[in-house]
Amino acid sequence: MPQPSPNQTCVLAGVHPGQPAGVVLEAARLAAALNCPLICAYSNPARFPVEEKADGSVTSESVDPDFMDASEASFPAELASELELRLGSSPVQWRTALLAGDPARALARCAQITGATMIVVGTHGDARTHLREILRLSVAAHLTRLGSCPVLVVPTFAGTVAKDRL
Repeated sequence: MPQPSPNQTCVLAGVHPGQPAGVVLEAARLAAALNCPLICAYSNPARFPVEEKADGSVTSESVDPDFMDASEASFPAELASELELRLGSSPVQWRTALLAGDPARALARCAQITGATMIVVGTHGDARTHLREILRLSVAAHLTRLGSCPVLVVPTFAGTVAKDRL
């Protein structure tokens, strides 16, 4: 995969295992339209950041000192494989970034560090989920209060987007 350089304007996509592929595909379309790279960032909420890197990623430690799983200190392999499958033939430069802690706070901080033009995230729940519940638990809603750039929310329960999972 082609690698964007650090500190270049980019589109930041919040990704997680099981997420509909439509979210990252929309982020890639947006990055292509803006002629900038895409960063696919995953935040592990069971870890906390101890060092921020210039590319937006972090070095982290487990929230539970009795739980030492080295695999949690790296980007999830299955998610990386799915991203490669979806974006491998894309003309957009893209890379992954491993974050730690609350996803909204981690994405907002990563957007600041990388100079992201926009953050792209998906909704959660399904068509029966009440709007109030979506907004109460929503990473997107938290990002609108924390972020320093616009947030694009891709509906993941409408049409084909919900059927195509990462």
